[in-house]
Amino acid sequence: MSISITDRAAQRIKQIREDQEISDDALLRVGVVSGGCSGLTYDLEFDSNPQNGDEEIQQFEDKGINLVVDMRSFLYLSGTELDYTDGLNGEGFHFHNPNANRTCSCGESFSI
Repeated sequence: MSISITDRAAQRIKQIREDQEISDDALLRVGVVSGGCSGLTYDLEFDSNPQNGDEEIQQFEDKGINLVVDMRSFLYLSGTELDYTDGLNGEGFHFHNPNANRTCSCGESFSI
């Protein structure tokens, strides 16, 4: 299984790259870190520089976006879809994670 990106999320990622003048070959690092009211939160950041251990992590490409996920995070994120919304419930990226048993009311954190 991999991590997928919706068309809306891909468009927004490309727009952010353009607005912030981030190189098209920069990786989008997706991760899970401790925190939030449910115990785990999602982390997204662009990275133009390879890091130690990158050869041992999962790399995906979807809709022209190169994603990189560390192995620990991949255990939590396998099968997840990254979406973007600008609706009434708030603007931002949202993770549709089939592995999450519980999420907080704001949708920023989850538990397995």
